[in-house]
Amino acid sequence: MDLGLALVIAVVAIALIFDYTNGFHDAANAIATSVSTRALTPRVALVMAAVMNFVGAFLGTEVADTVGGILVGLDGEGAHGLTVVLGALVGAIAWNLFTWYYGLPSSSSHALIGGLVGAGVASSSTVKWDAIVEKVVIPMIVSPLVGFLGAFALMTAIMWIFRKTNPGRVGRGFRMAQTVSAAAMALGHGLQDAQKTMGVIFLALLASGRYSQEDGIPFWVKLSAAAAISLGTYSGGWRIMRTLGRRIIDLDPPKGFASEAVAATVLYVMAIGLSAPVSTTHTITSSVMGAGATKRLSAVRWGVARSIIIAWIVTIPAAALAAAGTYGVAQLFLP
Repeated sequence: MDLGLALVIAVVAIALIFDYTNGFHDAANAIATSVSTRALTPRVALVMAAVMNFVGAFLGTEVADTVGGILVGLDGEGAHGLTVVLGALVGAIAWNLFTWYYGLPSSSSHALIGGLVGAGVASSSTVKWDAIVEKVVIPMIVSPLVGFLGAFALMTAIMWIFRKTNPGRVGRGFRMAQTVSAAAMALGHGLQDAQKTMGVIFLALLASGRYSQEDGIPFWVKLSAAAAISLGTYSGGWRIMRTLGRRIIDLDPPKGFASEAVAATVLYVMAIGLSAPVSTTHTITSSVMGAGATKRLSAVRWGVARSIIIAWIVTIPAAALAAAGTYGVAQLFLP
């Protein structure tokens, strides 16, 4: 087996490992609220999330095209281009595992973006900074704000509409509604996050010279990315689930529904309408905070929220540094 083919196989395998870690790291995004309100049992919720993640991965390629286009000029570069992608993936995986271990719901999406930027800068590759600002930085700021305000508004409306209804009936009704909102959230997660891995794998295939832009993303790439993220989701993410479902705010079914419904809507609009690879973690966490704040601002555990926000801020630079270091080490072993 020649070095080029071996590198392609290695990069694709590592990309799917990242996709798997993305699944178990972000499984909490879709189901923590439903589990914490007892709308779904953990095992049922994980199965549902895994299935919807798989389906969501086939709903488009807009996000994959955006991620795959962050670095340009790698087409046909061979070993060097593949090493750049390898560095990006290892940096993203390292940050995912670090934040998973400490139970911090950081963004796998931004870890991957940071990895691509870090490896790109270290290798003197061309980074499309305008695309990063337009498709990553601005949506990174806007989506949590929309999530917070949207969930606050929806929960306020729910409280007003059902103000004279028996609380027990309201709770039972929204517990059933959460089955739908959690499924929508999991579908949006697959739509967003599986596509990011597809984009990176296609970038590696372009660098290898075995595919061209005109070929489009092969079906086997879509299938393998969908399978990896759904398997990762099924394996769970209990540490982060505890943080998202209970440590930020004590959720009830109406708040859980409001959080999931708003977050899922933001994911669909950003992916299909704007081709923006936004963070499912940022979106659902801010939505949980917004729904919780309708009770009173002090109901949100802002100390935990502050730790999460710090993780958000450092994710891109931390993953970038890890990716740059990985690229530098890999260069020592390549001809």
